[in-house]
Amino acid sequence: MAKLSFLLLGAMIMLGLIWLRTAYATFRAQKPQDYAETGPIFDIREHLNGTIDCDGVIYGPTGRVTSRFTGVFHAEWDGNTGQMSEHFVYDNGNTQDRFWTLKVDDQGRITATAPDVVGTGTGWQSGAAVQLRYKIQLPEQAGGHVLDTVDWMYRSANGTITNRSELSKFGIKVAELVATMRPRAAGSQEQLAAE
Repeated sequence: MAKLSFLLLGAMIMLGLIWLRTAYATFRAQKPQDYAETGPIFDIREHLNGTIDCDGVIYGPTGRVTSRFTGVFHAEWDGNTGQMSEHFVYDNGNTQDRFWTLKVDDQGRITATAPDVVGTGTGWQSGAAVQLRYKIQLPEQAGGHVLDTVDWMYRSANGTITNRSELSKFGIKVAELVATMRPRAAGSQEQLAAE
């Protein structure tokens, strides 16, 4: 009986340690207030506006790169409401188009909707960072699963935005995305080629 008690106590301690690590020492444990005093200030109405070029990679559950992509985004704002279209080209030749409606209130709270987002995403802009949480439904060719997504974007002084996203199912990480986004300079070669 004593062995069973020690085994149960050990299991409870391990579960408690796992919970503490998840709650305080992982990517998902970040909070917007962690970045409130950081700069440069990231306001999506200003910094996710116009034409934006994107490059990124997607990691699978084993941590290996499963896909690389490039993207071109176009965002326009009318006061606190923005519309953003995204066009992605993946290394296997597949393309994907997404469309977001974003709203920001005066306290920095963000709501986001998109055709492949289940319900409404919510988040905050705080200091140099933006957080967004939502449920995304994958396309049928990717299994059609609904995944919990946490996006964090961080603005650097030169205007580059680094995006890190974690996608999970039943609390288990199934993919991670890391991308950089840069505002397209007026008259750049990409701009001239697109016209």
